[in-house]
Amino acid sequence: MVDAFIMLKTDTGKSSDLLAEVQSLAGISEAHIVAGQYDIVAEASGEVYDVMQSVATRVRDIEGVLDTRTYVCLE
Repeated sequence: MVDAFIMLKTDTGKSSDLLAEVQSLAGISEAHIVAGQYDIVAEASGEVYDVMQSVATRVRDIEGVLDTRTYVCLE
């Protein structure tokens, strides 16, 4: 089991609209709108394959998500 943080860049003004959709995805335990280079940070947990393939792919497929970066926790 691993934890990962997924950083999302969204279309201008879409973060609030997309937050609930990101939070509702299976495998996502938390998601927050943040200030900085990315607009939403989501925390995911599960088996390595599930997090890297399923969760990250479902997040990228949401309309309005422009870019993602996934960081797997090593601790």
